[in-house]
Amino acid sequence: MMKVDKDKCIGCGLCVKDCFLRDIELVDKKANIKNITCIKCGHCIAVCPKNAVSTDEYNMEDIKDYNKEEFEIDANNLLNFIKFRRTIRQFKNKDVEVDMLSKIIEAGRFTQTGSNSQNVSYIVVKDDIEELKSMTLERLSRMGEHILSNLNPQTMPIKKYADMWVNMYEAYKEDKVKGDSLFFNAPAVILVVSDSPVNGALASSNMELMTNALGLGTFFSGFFVRAAQGNKKIMDYLGLEEGQEVVTCMVIGYPYIKYSRTVPRKDAQISWR
Repeated sequence: MMKVDKDKCIGCGLCVKDCFLRDIELVDKKANIKNITCIKCGHCIAVCPKNAVSTDEYNMEDIKDYNKEEFEIDANNLLNFIKFRRTIRQFKNKDVEVDMLSKIIEAGRFTQTGSNSQNVSYIVVKDDIEELKSMTLERLSRMGEHILSNLNPQTMPIKKYADMWVNMYEAYKEDKVKGDSLFFNAPAVILVVSDSPVNGALASSNMELMTNALGLGTFFSGFFVRAAQGNKKIMDYLGLEEGQEVVTCMVIGYPYIKYSRTVPRKDAQISWR
């Protein structure tokens, strides 16, 4: 429930104006939250100049007062930071600290979600990464074999992936280190789980920015996501319930490679109307 400290409230009406769902009104020159249509977005907490609004549903210690030094980012630096990001598939033989993984997840936790549903969760795989890797490569290989034995005009475009999946598993069985072309010997994986692909993808994008800011590297394993889709063995292993899905698989480690510049991209296709 959202609550207003009447002693602190000055009746400025800022929370009333900023409440999209019109769940706040002024009563006797004090803000009154009806808690009927409220989705606990927290705008009233953020906008109140007197810190008069609180909730008993979330941890109020999460809140930080704004200050320019800690909150503002130069726009050009941010754009260059985004341009400089690279997909990393070469990792050092070095563990990733738990506090760093927690900070990456924190970036996901504070990402916006539709209707403030906050329906994104995270699975961190470290100790069991080899078991998950073996399970996934076996699944991919079986998928590849099925495609190759049932080639038709619809499956021909993905034949190259089918060949790749079969070869990946064979190489892994021969040498689990040199043959790891799934996670590339990275020490950690974060699976972003949600029943909303949009919310999961939004969280993942911010998480990647945090990963890079921490001096780590990551790539999104689409192969893992494909292997997990509809596969009861992998889903049960991860403890996922019906309706949940792995939106992204972030493979994370310390980069073994250093890049010196950004790369070009196609011009943006923009329609101004």
